[in-house]
Amino acid sequence: MSEKLKIKLSIANRVYPLTIEPSQEEGLRKAALKIETMISQFEQSYSVRDKQDVLAMCALQFASGTEQKIIDKDNLSEEVEHKLTALDQLLKEYLSS
Repeated sequence: MSEKLKIKLSIANRVYPLTIEPSQEEGLRKAALKIETMISQFEQSYSVRDKQDVLAMCALQFASGTEQKIIDKDNLSEEVEHKLTALDQLLKEYLSS
């Protein structure tokens, strides 16, 4: 069992101490950096100064991205299923003749 790692992440001018698995560190640091970048973009683009509003917009952006990936994956799976069914039907027809 690996030792837990204590790190500090800064998001929206607040420091968050976390105790994590070492394998999580890179992902968490990248996520925090992405959030900080997004905060800066929202503040510059929309002249928003309230950190809570900016964080809510960041959360919405991340959540919508995740949901869209799920929708896209479901649509792709459905499309693949239809193509496989059609291919199966063609093979059955070919083999029965």
